[in-house]
Amino acid sequence: MKLAGKVAIVTGASRGIGKAIAIELARAGAQVAVLARTVDEKQRKDHLPGTIYTTVEEIERLGGTAIPIRCDVSREKDVSEAVAQVNSKYGPVDILVNNAGVTTTQPFLELTIKHWDLLMAVNLRGMFLCTKTVLPQMVERRMGSIINMSSVLAKRVKRSIPYGTSKAAIERFTLGLAREMLKYNIAVNALCPDFTATEAVKAFMPNTDTSAWQSPEMWGKYAVLVAMQDVQSLTGRILDEATLRDIFGPVYP
Repeated sequence: MKLAGKVAIVTGASRGIGKAIAIELARAGAQVAVLARTVDEKQRKDHLPGTIYTTVEEIERLGGTAIPIRCDVSREKDVSEAVAQVNSKYGPVDILVNNAGVTTTQPFLELTIKHWDLLMAVNLRGMFLCTKTVLPQMVERRMGSIINMSSVLAKRVKRSIPYGTSKAAIERFTLGLAREMLKYNIAVNALCPDFTATEAVKAFMPNTDTSAWQSPEMWGKYAVLVAMQDVQSLTGRILDEATLRDIFGPVYP
């Protein structure tokens, strides 16, 4: 129970890497707020499995503590109400994982302004709003850990231009915020997954061999290790699997 007594928010936690991080933080003893938009699988046009409720149910089956909160991270009111609910239920937030994100496979010439704006609203505005809302209570207590989710596509020019652009911006945000938060004893880092075998990949790319891909569970375990570090040990880092292995060694499901 390495994070016993800690309060964590994980956005985009109804499935994939976000769900795995929420589960592992709860395993480590944190009280976890599971934030996402999905409350009913039937409402999703893509029929992807997973909701905020199923994530919480899985955490509770494992003996952890969690609450589901529907939240569109691109909406300021949603974010402020979600954080207020967490504060009321558990107290001040110690760990924030900005994981919520969307992507598109459209080539640039087919990309609509609507899709560009949606992706930037969720991936960047959402991260900004969640961080801006949670940070004052961390500053007041002179402690906290913020973990942002980047991607190998921040550097590798492949697939979605807007998605890669948003992830490159997340890395710049992480480095800048880490520098500003040093004096407040708040660690700010980014995890940088390569291709990961999530539910979305399995649903939309059923014929793809993902046996050599990274797993959400691996990222969940590394997120716990990063969240445990103080600002003197680890901050202002963009952490891919190789870097995390060098720091912490390998993790296993």
